[in-house]
Amino acid sequence: MSRLQAGRRHSVRFSLNGKPCTGEAEPRLLLTDFLRHQLAATGTHVGCEHGVCGACTVSIDGKPARACLTLAVQIDGCELRTVESIAPSPDRLGILQSAFKRNHALQCGFCTAGILMSLDCFLRAHPRPDEESIRDLLCGHLCRCTGYTPIVRAAIEAAAELVDHGKEKTDA
Repeated sequence: MSRLQAGRRHSVRFSLNGKPCTGEAEPRLLLTDFLRHQLAATGTHVGCEHGVCGACTVSIDGKPARACLTLAVQIDGCELRTVESIAPSPDRLGILQSAFKRNHALQCGFCTAGILMSLDCFLRAHPRPDEESIRDLLCGHLCRCTGYTPIVRAAIEAAAELVDHGKEKTDA
């Protein structure tokens, strides 16, 4: 018999944005719902709930993942980062966020959290990306109002700034 029994809540221990965190989740509870409703981490947006739009993208152990396709119990023992981790402090934007602001790379902002998380993971692994690789990454995200050109511009600018600051492998 599976260690996860339907209808029963299970303890989930993990790191959320660098801090130890514990919660309880039923086996079928989606990570999006767990984050938003139980942990009040509302920066992770719920869009299509099918893994297509990318609005719910988070980082699990350094890799981008769709929170709407991940069960909360699956993050037990993992390092989870959400868009709330991108800024160095509540009153300061991170390099990637600042580049988005300067380049008008967002309008309604609904898709922005997921795009920022994908780009954060991508720039950590690829500190000197070209436009084509960024556009390829963005294929997994739907943006209905900004268009992708300012997002690509912001990503290239942020990548250059991160390299200039010697932060290739640190906070984007």
